[in-house]
Amino acid sequence: MTPINGTFIYMSVTATGSSAEAPRVGTVMRAPKTAELIAGHLRRQIVRGELTPGETLPPEMQLMEQFGVSRPTLREAFRILEAESLIGVRRGARGGAQVLAPDPMVAARHVALLLQLQGTTIQDVYEARMVSEPVCAGMLARIRTDEDLADLQEVVAKLSSLIKSAPEQTPDMSQWSATTYRFHELLLQRCGNKTLAVQGAVLADIVETHLARTISQGMSREQQAQPPSIDKTLRSYRKMVRLIEARDGDGAEKHWRSHMQIAAKYLFMFDPQNMPLVDLFS
Repeated sequence: MTPINGTFIYMSVTATGSSAEAPRVGTVMRAPKTAELIAGHLRRQIVRGELTPGETLPPEMQLMEQFGVSRPTLREAFRILEAESLIGVRRGARGGAQVLAPDPMVAARHVALLLQLQGTTIQDVYEARMVSEPVCAGMLARIRTDEDLADLQEVVAKLSSLIKSAPEQTPDMSQWSATTYRFHELLLQRCGNKTLAVQGAVLADIVETHLARTISQGMSREQQAQPPSIDKTLRSYRKMVRLIEARDGDGAEKHWRSHMQIAAKYLFMFDPQNMPLVDLFS
């Protein structure tokens, strides 16, 4: 490779018979910046668990000495990691860079951007969610622990409390939505498959963003109480917990698919135009 103005040009190809496809002659390969290399090093430490959420990185002076770079270069590396929501940087005398816990909403925004470019609608996202989440529900039923069951029962108890304490037994939809989201989250997180859990969390966050927007834009109490009724919804959650308690994987998957289909009718009752994601995240 021959360096030209900070870039590298490949001047050769791999040997005949190699399975790897070599860059074409003359392909320009940009040399990574020092800040990118530092960000990559810290990113690997975070991903491998060598740096854990809540942990504060060493002071700037120490990192500058460790990497042999200037303060502007180090701060550029920090900005890269901040943009990825891997760290948060506080300014001032007590400031510093702190490792952040993974947030599915960050991935949801990136996925939503890709889906926006393809003209995807919120209904399309919900249909994909209805494929994966019932499967996760069935998987959880087969492997659930006592802790999983207790956490699900706690969510159902809170939903019941929201109904009993609300005027005319119609709970505040913002609180109701946040609590039911926790139930969905548990089904995904505890299913035993990390890939499905992350994928499901991203889709669920997009749908939850849509529902929160619908509520904030003035869903009336009459609309909130329309089918599926709050009582029927609560009974559905209780049935789901019983199926998981009985380790009935097939029953749990079937019931949760039916639950989500009914919920979808309610969800899109207030969005007949089927909102494009570009409008949801604009």
